[in-house]
Amino acid sequence: MNISELNEKYRIAGEVEFTNGVSGLPVIVVSNQFATAIISIYGAHVLSYQPKGERDILWMSEKSAFEEGKAIRGGIPICFPWFGPHPTDTLLPQHGFARLSFWDVAETTTLNNGASKIKLQLHQTPATTELWPFDFSAGITVTIGAKLEVVLNVINTGDKTFTYSDALHSYLNVSDISNINIDGLRLSNYYDGFGTAEKQQDETLLVIAKEENRRYVHHTADCIVYDKGFSRKIRVAKTGSKVTVVWNPGAKTSKTIADIEDEGYKNFICVEAANSYDDVITLEPGKQFTLSTIIDIP
Repeated sequence: MNISELNEKYRIAGEVEFTNGVSGLPVIVVSNQFATAIISIYGAHVLSYQPKGERDILWMSEKSAFEEGKAIRGGIPICFPWFGPHPTDTLLPQHGFARLSFWDVAETTTLNNGASKIKLQLHQTPATTELWPFDFSAGITVTIGAKLEVVLNVINTGDKTFTYSDALHSYLNVSDISNINIDGLRLSNYYDGFGTAEKQQDETLLVIAKEENRRYVHHTADCIVYDKGFSRKIRVAKTGSKVTVVWNPGAKTSKTIADIEDEGYKNFICVEAANSYDDVITLEPGKQFTLSTIIDIP
């Protein structure tokens, strides 16, 4: 559908509008009593969530590519059907094809409490089947209210069992990485990056003083990001996930990432709900699974 057709079918006057975003990529602009938000149809990607009277909770890179075939840097990318490099073929797209695909708009709704709900869907195509030979239906439901909730639901619509990994790769907007610490991880075991040595965090609060790429396993608790520079805290809750990823590339690695400003690492922290490591998902034909992240300012 083009923008006019999308507005004709799914627009909610004064609340949900469809327009062309950066480089002409179609986006959904939501504004209600609680917050404003922008969702890219390319990638089913939440680009912005700004509660009324607050700074944006999500960070976007000023150098992000808004170009078909490239991932958008920032917001909440959808990693599916694999998280990180492909397990057997590193030439395949990092984090899967969901964030590189145009999704279909399925529903726009105003909920009874005044929140807005947007649902997008992705199904297998000849292009996805070349990368991952399974039939599936994936749905992203974004609820914009006093909280931001992003839900990824995957259904096996084929006749073969498949296994996948995924993540809701949330980039949180912070004043400066030196101003924050993260609660909710004490006594949790984690791996550094894709390393095999399991460690335990003894500290109550995680301080980000260098590059971090921690994958906490058997972790389901809420995380709270305390930001003294913005005088706020951000809570990240989740369901359907036993792996929490905390990532910041630090100064050295940030300079090697083309779509992050050299100093960009200072203004975000990723706290991600994931299914990976020993929490990958296996779905038999007809079965489904749901992962969600819920982000707010408590």
